Amino acid sequence: MFRASATARLLVISQAPGTKVHASGLPFDDASGDRLRNWMGIGRDVFYDDTKLAFMPMGFCYPGRLPNGGDAPPRLECAPLWHGRLLALMPQVELILLVGGYAQLRYLGKGSMTEAVRAHAAGGRFLPLPHPSWRTIGWEKKNPWFGREVLPRLKAEMARLT
Repeated sequence: MFRASATARLLVISQAPGTKVHASGLPFDDASGDRLRNWMGIGRDVFYDDTKLAFMPMGFCYPGRLPNGGDAPPRLECAPLWHGRLLALMPQVELILLVGGYAQLRYLGKGSMTEAVRAHAAGGRFLPLPHPSWRTIGWEKKNPWFGREVLPRLKAEMARLT
């Protein structure tokens, strides 16, 4: 589930595709994608314009289900094997959205997702975001600074880069 071009200026690194996304072949082609696009302030036309946005998951295929019914984590061998090679093909990338804990752990190191999102709200090449699933609604209520500090930066960067 990799989409990119040499002209893309923004890269979205996320976990692994879920069942809907795996079936459609489009990253974030589900309710989480609707929420992410809303955070970004863009429509599907810009979101899926490969010349502007690139997508690179931590795992490149649907990882299967856990016994409790949730999705399994991304396969561990994918990111170390492919990320460096694929990043080299995207020289124009200026901002990398790290969507969810798996991407943040790989690129920012240990720490909580909340700490990573807050620490990088002001600037830098990486902009960590929580995964935009329905579970984030409660997290946003507990962390109102996300809407005040992070989302304005995200929307400003989207306007600048797209």
